[in-house]
Amino acid sequence: MARRCELTGTGPMTGHNVSHANNKTKRRFLPNLCQVTLHSEKLGRAFKFRITAAALRTVDHVGGLDAYLMKAKDDALSPAARKVKRALAKAS
Repeated sequence: MARRCELTGTGPMTGHNVSHANNKTKRRFLPNLCQVTLHSEKLGRAFKFRITAAALRTVDHVGGLDAYLMKAKDDALSPAARKVKRALAKAS
């Protein structure tokens, strides 16, 4: 299971741990992934996604899963999210 957000495509980043003596060692910054169930009003059903906490806040801010997916670019979405987006486009 990849550590990647299904809606935004956010994945692990790399950087350094920096000590007081300014020694640098490699480290990874992992995204804050949450397993959530989001409800689609147009399709009348729920979908499970593994998304970041920031993406969850954005979905709430935009007005729900339907509004978010219609504005999202396809290259950032996972195959499952693209499938839901196509179903929303058909339902409209």
